[in-house]
Order: sequence, then C-alpha cells, then structure tokens
Amino acid sequence: MIHTATHVEAGPLECAVCHFEQAAERLQLDDGMRAMLANSRRELSVSFPVKMDDGSLQVFHGYRVHHNDTRGPVKGGLRYSLAVNLDEVRALAMLMTWKCAVAHLPYGGAKGGVTVDPRGLSEGELERLTRRFGSEIGSFIGPERDIPAPDMGTNDRVMAWLMDTYSMSQGYSVPASFTGKPTSIGGSVGRAGATGRGIFFVTQEAYKQLGLSLEGATVAIQGFGNVGSTAARIFSAAGANVVAVSDSAEAIYDPSGLGDIDAIVASKREAGRLPSEHLHPGDHITNAELLALPVDILIPAALEGQITGANADAVKAKMIVEGANGPVVCSADAILEGNGTAVIPDIIANAGGVIVSYFEWVQDLQSFFWEEENINRRLERMIKSAFLEVTEEQEQNGGSLRDAAYRLAVGRVVEATEDRGIFP
Repeated sequence: MIHTATHVEAGPLECAVCHFEQAAERLQLDDGMRAMLANSRRELSVSFPVKMDDGSLQVFHGYRVHHNDTRGPVKGGLRYSLAVNLDEVRALAMLMTWKCAVAHLPYGGAKGGVTVDPRGLSEGELERLTRRFGSEIGSFIGPERDIPAPDMGTNDRVMAWLMDTYSMSQGYSVPASFTGKPTSIGGSVGRAGATGRGIFFVTQEAYKQLGLSLEGATVAIQGFGNVGSTAARIFSAAGANVVAVSDSAEAIYDPSGLGDIDAIVASKREAGRLPSEHLHPGDHITNAELLALPVDILIPAALEGQITGANADAVKAKMIVEGANGPVVCSADAILEGNGTAVIPDIIANAGGVIVSYFEWVQDLQSFFWEEENINRRLERMIKSAFLEVTEEQEQNGGSLRDAAYRLAVGRVVEATEDRGIFP
C-alpha cells in the first residue's frame, strides 16, 4: 500500500534540527556552538491589512527569519502559501545557511513568506499584499543585510513590486535588494531556470562518478512548476527518458517516455494543468504513485515532507535528487539507505537557484551584466565543484551524502564563527 505524505512523523523544523545535530555530533561541537547554530539569529512576525477589490479589509500574516549571518548578508526566498508558518520558515532559513555554505557563497540563510493562496487573489490584490508585506519587512532587508528571492507562489513580478517598494523607501533605485527580478530592472539572464539546471548538473556529475551515462536513464519528476519543468526539459534534451511528471493535482506516466516535454510544458502554462488523457495517452496516476515508480532517478521538486517513514519502503528509484527543500523526511533517510537508494540532498542538489541569485546580486552591485552562456558555465563549474567536495568528504569520513554535505556546511559556519569571535 502506498501512503501519502500526510503521515509525516516530524515537521520540517524538527528534521532540520535533527540533521544539524547529527553533523554537530560528528564535528564534536560544544554545547554553546550547538545552541547558537540551532536557533535563528532574528525573527520577524507581522500581521497586516490589505484592502480587497470589494472594499473589505483582510488581515494576513507574514514572516522573515534570519538564521545566521556570520558568513555574510542573509539570502533566501519568499513564499506565498497557505502552509507558511513560523516553524516552516525557521527550518527553511536554516537550510539556506547550510546551502550557501556548502556552495561557498558569502551568505547566511534566511527565509520568509505570507500565509496566503496567491491563486485566490486578483492581480491588484496580489500587488497590494506584496507591497504592504514589503514595507512591513523593510527594516529587515537590504543589499548588504538580507536579499530575498522568489520561492513557491512568488515570481519575478512579485520581486519587481518588492524591489520598487524598497527603493521608494530609500529614495533611489536599489536593484541589488532582491534577486529573481525581470531583466529589465536588474534581473539576471539564466536565473529563471537555474535551480532546474543545477539539479541536472549535479545528477550528471553523480552519474559520471558512477561511470554511468544519463542517456536512456528513466526520470520521474514530482512537481511541474518552474523547477520541475526546467529539469524535465534539460534531462530530456540530454537523452534521459522522462517517464513521469506531476503537478499538485495529478501525475502522468508512460514507461516508454512522455515524448515532447515542451508540449507538456505548454499545456501546463496555457491550461493550468497537465495534458488530458485525450491529449496524452499515458496513465494518469497520483503523486503518491509517482514516488513509487521503478525509475533510475526520482526528483521530488514540489513540497517538503513527501517521502516519509511511512512510504519510503515503497520507493523503487535508484537515486533521489532533492529538487525541493526537505522533500525526504529525516525518518526516511535510513530506510532509503538500507534499500540502496542514494539521496543527493537539497542543500547541494537545488543550490543552482541561490548560486545564480548570487551572480545577479554581484551584477547589480557592479552594474555590469554577463551573458547567459557565461552564467550557465559559472553555475556548472561552481555546483559541480561543490558536489565533488561533498563526495570527497563522504569517501574520507563515511556516512551518506547528506551527512557529508552537512558536515562540510556546518564546519564552514563554525570556522567563520570562530574566526570572527563573539561580540562583545
């Protein structure tokens, strides 16, 4: 029997702290250092009114959390979702600290969001909510302090409104205050597809280390938003066989391959859903069933908490590449490892987005922009180099790839903390 992801034994914050504590134990950190890194540096929780189209006022709740800023200004996305709460944001901010550290980016970790379903808002309501939220967190952000980016439920248009709101408060344009913006106002080419492209580069390197080729490898992708659809296109173009994709409603599966990925992307963009059975004859299955398909590579690129202790035994994929943040619950790791399924953890697998966000920030600060070929080449070099360091750490000191990635990341933050010292 395939269980759904509602049987999560631990929440995202508990899992994030658990992974950290395992690394802290291996690194033999003292109690003071553990306490400091297990907690957020600062947290902001806001409630704010928005005037709706019918003239009524509705109050929304938003958050921005800075986990750690020892290595530099904090970086992390803003998400709009009904699932947003303070514990989720704390967990994701902590993950961003480790993700930036493992990728050698001069950032700490942050995250934020608003508890709202953006699909239920008109464009005017969405803009008013965004600008009001931006003004509420304005004292928390800035190009030398905290540089937000898009996440689930937000996009380049939302970042444009936020950048404009922040700039109005400063009295001049500050393009480096947000990343993931339109290119017309300082956004970087290559940013939109960076996370999906980074997932491909990491998987390609992992296969190379195994002496394998992606040619003909079967791939299933849970989540067909920006990350999942980009990954599907790139894997397919590289000769891999994408056999299943899903959105929030359903999945389509064809063991012989889904064929024209661009047509599926177009259907999703135009109709808001995956192709119907009439347009695509493959089996229409559930998201839970997709997770249990017998594929070479499974890419959960939707939400956290999808593979748990309840359904991990049903996973038949040889390799899981975490496209989302925290899609594999901590209780599932040992089960997957025992079954021979390799897991490339989120803090390296999906770091492509923050790496190219870093490129965007650097370009905005110097007012000099790079060509997309240059962006993609730099991304490939940085993310593959970071992955090689993770695999070398695993070879030298054992454990899973997640263990190795966390040891490297936490160790780098500890080193920076010790070098800076504690003020005063």
